[in-house]
Amino acid sequence: MLAATALLATTALSGLTFATGTARAEDEIRIGVIYPLTGAAASTGVELKAAAELAAAIVNKEIPAPAGLVAGVGMPHMKGAKIKLVFGDHQGNPQVGATEAERLITSEKVTALTGAYFSNVTATASQVAERYGVPFLNGESSSATLTQRKFKWFFRTTPHDDLFVTNFFTFLNDMEKKTGEQLRSVGLFNENTLWGNETTKLQTKLSEEQKFTIAEKILYPAKTTQMTSEVQRLKAANPAVIMQSSYLGDAILSMKTYKELGFLPKMLLANDAGFNDSEFLKTMGKDGEYIISREVWALDQAERNPLIKQVNDLMRERSGVNFNGNSARAFTGIAVLADAIDRAGSTKPEDIRKALQETNIPASGLIMPWKGVKFDEHGQNELGQGIIVQVQGGQYVTVWPFDVATKPVVYPMPAWDKR
Repeated sequence: MLAATALLATTALSGLTFATGTARAEDEIRIGVIYPLTGAAASTGVELKAAAELAAAIVNKEIPAPAGLVAGVGMPHMKGAKIKLVFGDHQGNPQVGATEAERLITSEKVTALTGAYFSNVTATASQVAERYGVPFLNGESSSATLTQRKFKWFFRTTPHDDLFVTNFFTFLNDMEKKTGEQLRSVGLFNENTLWGNETTKLQTKLSEEQKFTIAEKILYPAKTTQMTSEVQRLKAANPAVIMQSSYLGDAILSMKTYKELGFLPKMLLANDAGFNDSEFLKTMGKDGEYIISREVWALDQAERNPLIKQVNDLMRERSGVNFNGNSARAFTGIAVLADAIDRAGSTKPEDIRKALQETNIPASGLIMPWKGVKFDEHGQNELGQGIIVQVQGGQYVTVWPFDVATKPVVYPMPAWDKR
């Protein structure tokens, strides 16, 4: 079985010609990219795809690269070989994601994989990559267990939910000190795939440790089409704070249901994802205002890092939208992977894996407000960090940590008829 797997892995990577382990200038460096390009999260997938394509265009010198950006620009150690992104559509389905990963490895002969936004799809797709011995760089998925599997070929640039959920409770403690009000009653409202289930466990654990009361805990069916009964339960429990993990369709549905049933907590803390998708505010308008969300990127941080605005301008010029936390992480994933391949000077899987292990990108080379990118022994970037943003005036503005905030928190959320 092991021999067969090794043979398949070798066959899967035979599309490139190797002399001394380096690609010739005319070779393509094929990278498989797996996103939800159809289905409920298709609009998210389109933005992720656009961000990945922007990164590849910068790497390939199709457009000028902003000075200081670390992205393997021009692939000098690969004799100018071009990045070729080959896309797979997982449709939000873990089994389809696994099938697409296998297709990209065996039929499309990709050198490495990236994706897949949905944590449960990343889990299955990366299992396939692990079996074939192909590097998998995950830019967006935040389920903490993804880097607890002792995988050899899996690397993740984004921070994970352990950090994000901890930040929520630190933020609430800071808000209590600032406002003098108690925010100890929380309602947990999360979708029931890997991401939402793990988030709920973390939130429950930290609530107990930090003496917060869980007024209501609801795991709703992913891709649900109605939330009336769930929102009625939240309204009856009347928590001061809702912590919510939702993808785009259910984030929009929940907000509409909140308004229809006249429910509004003092604060809604969103776990990114659907609440930070560009379509969320396009659809919700003023009803999407004052949502607070954990985030890894914000345009207003450009005052501290000029690369943020420079690269965002390119994104807006090409796709018509600003980056958000999802697409900025997708861009960064491709940039980090391209940098590693270039430093490896090779498309051999083991060489790329070694280069990823040796990655040490400074904060100044990123569009993210992180300390850099450096992977620990589990493949987790240990230099990532989170911020918290709030929708104010149709923009996501940084409100925490307070020392990097550009706006104060609007608290409590204004009533539906006061907007």
